[in-house]
Amino acid sequence: MNIVEKLFWSIALPGFGQLLNGKYIKGIVLIFLEFLINVQANFNEIIMLSFLGDIQTAIERANYQWLMFYPCLYFFAMWDAFKDSKDKLQPYSFLPFVFAAYFVTIGIMYSSKLELFGVLWGPVWLPILFVIPGIFIGLLIKFLLSKKMLN
Repeated sequence: MNIVEKLFWSIALPGFGQLLNGKYIKGIVLIFLEFLINVQANFNEIIMLSFLGDIQTAIERANYQWLMFYPCLYFFAMWDAFKDSKDKLQPYSFLPFVFAAYFVTIGIMYSSKLELFGVLWGPVWLPILFVIPGIFIGLLIKFLLSKKMLN
């Protein structure tokens, strides 16, 4: 099983990548934490409401105090499955994961008020949009730090 497969299973549900890597206790803990945060944040409900276009109700139903934990858990689980996959990693490979988690958390914080292109995206779509600059900045910093190491 390769690194990409483990990463994709971790994207599907935090903890699955760890199970595939043989890290059973860590995987079970991450799955438990995912369910705990998901239920406390009403995340499945706000995902459904967001897909149905009912952004205002999604905002009202979201428990932001719990929802803000989700990006760090989610991206940590992906990073952990990625790094434990037995493939050799480049230096600073963690940075895109870390910056994506930071930016998604910021997206959650502003999701009830920030409009982009005249649209209120809400607690699902705005954080997803914030993944893009997070990964980009993480890759840029990784590149710059790697160049500095080579000189």
